[in-house]
Amino acid sequence: MADKRASSRLIESFLEMIAAERGGAKNTIEAYARDLADYAARLGASGKTPLEATSDDIRAFLTWLDKRGLTAASSGRKLSSIRQLHRFLVGEGLRRDDPAAIIEGPRRGRGLPKTLSIAEVDHLLAVSKEGLDDGARPAGERLRALRTASLIELLYATGLRVSELVSLPKSIARGREPLIPIRGKGGRDRLAPISSAARAAISAYRALLEKTQPGAAAGPWLFPADSESGHLTRQAFARDLKSCAAAAGIAAARISPHVLRHAFASHLLQNGADLRVVQELLGHADISTTQIYTHVLDERLKSMVRDLHPLADDED
Repeated sequence: MADKRASSRLIESFLEMIAAERGGAKNTIEAYARDLADYAARLGASGKTPLEATSDDIRAFLTWLDKRGLTAASSGRKLSSIRQLHRFLVGEGLRRDDPAAIIEGPRRGRGLPKTLSIAEVDHLLAVSKEGLDDGARPAGERLRALRTASLIELLYATGLRVSELVSLPKSIARGREPLIPIRGKGGRDRLAPISSAARAAISAYRALLEKTQPGAAAGPWLFPADSESGHLTRQAFARDLKSCAAAAGIAAARISPHVLRHAFASHLLQNGADLRVVQELLGHADISTTQIYTHVLDERLKSMVRDLHPLADDED
């Protein structure tokens, strides 16, 4: 059996590089660690570490993943981690060859992002605000409803990643500017738009928070919570969002914070926004990531041809 510690040291060095040189987020680094731990374990069963791995070893690992029933997307992600590890080993002079360079990833069609229609989002927003002025509701229940309404309004107004949303500082509530500063992936800064409706929702939530939970309101976070981080967790917001969606008649499988981020981007493009502008608003480093939304542009172009081309009526 290969020395597990040798593989672990190689992977740890790679993860340290990702954190230090690329500013990898905690979730990203944890995903790399899980993927590469699986890879190293399979190599270890054959008495190897990543320094001795061959292209055939990597293919055998992908075949093993397929037999376990992993989707092409999951296998592709693991292969991406393996490729980056081996490029790192070559770059550090620990290997002369890259066995992953010639490996083809699992074939998969690129699915369109889940999204909601403008009408569905409007209805979701309306349902999230129902009963907020009911003074007969217990304060804790009303505070949670106000928080959920604020989060939904803010997410759809800004298109933030859910991790960016729940960790917003409370200084956001004091501002009056139409744009708010966001520290995104890799430490990249950008500005995000915030609507007057989102500001009003935040103000109502913070007013009740300061009245009922002054200790929590005094903290640094816009959405404080009793959690390790001190702010609302992604999972807690996702649960509250699904509950609100159920009340709006939207199936749980169709809704998540990321779906609202998709809706933000899709609806902007649908209404004529430039793809580069949407890229900047979403905080994508590469426009190829944003191009998954071009299905919206494709549909708009088809509609233009259908409605405006002089020969459109002659089509079958």
